[in-house]
Amino acid sequence: MSPILTRPVREQLEHDRVIRLLQVRYKRKTDVVINPGNEQNQSITVGDLVVYPDLLLFTEGGRRLLGTVEVETGESVNSIEARAEWGVYSKLKVPLHLYVPPTCVDTARRICDEYQILVAELWTYTTAFDQVRFTMVHRSPDAPIAKVTVKLPAPRTAKAPKTPASRKAKKTPKASRPAKAKAKPVARKAPKPKAKKGGKKRR
Repeated sequence: MSPILTRPVREQLEHDRVIRLLQVRYKRKTDVVINPGNEQNQSITVGDLVVYPDLLLFTEGGRRLLGTVEVETGESVNSIEARAEWGVYSKLKVPLHLYVPPTCVDTARRICDEYQILVAELWTYTTAFDQVRFTMVHRSPDAPIAKVTVKLPAPRTAKAPKTPASRKAKKTPKASRPAKAKAKPVARKAPKPKAKKGGKKRR
């Protein structure tokens, strides 16, 4: 939960909208879990603290953390927010990306310098009508770099090429069985002629 319990409604809507746009942006290369508004979809533990960054970046198909992303509005760029969230996330061995309105860049830099908070990338976002533009204003060379391991598929074993002999063997038809000899017709005896009735007896 953010130390700022309530944001103005307009800023909260803008905050959550930027989070969802960044989800699409980061999703091209990583798996992303977001915690907009009061949602608590995914947490991380830093020491004894259980925290919910705005965006969590993971390896594709894995659960190894690659980085955290925090979106701030004009009201939330202050030392209380910085120490409670930016300072905690920067203790992880993964990069922290911070997004603030353009008018808050100097304040964010001053706070990070004052409390020695290491931010890997500092970005601004500008909302104009239905579009949001993101601009990187600072990248720290001392920030941790998350290594991405890519699992390669196991190589397929090559099948032995078919030789002409094996092809002919497959095409050779099975030996045909000899045809059964036809049975010879059996001659039937001619029937004996029947004696005629009413013939004369011999004397």
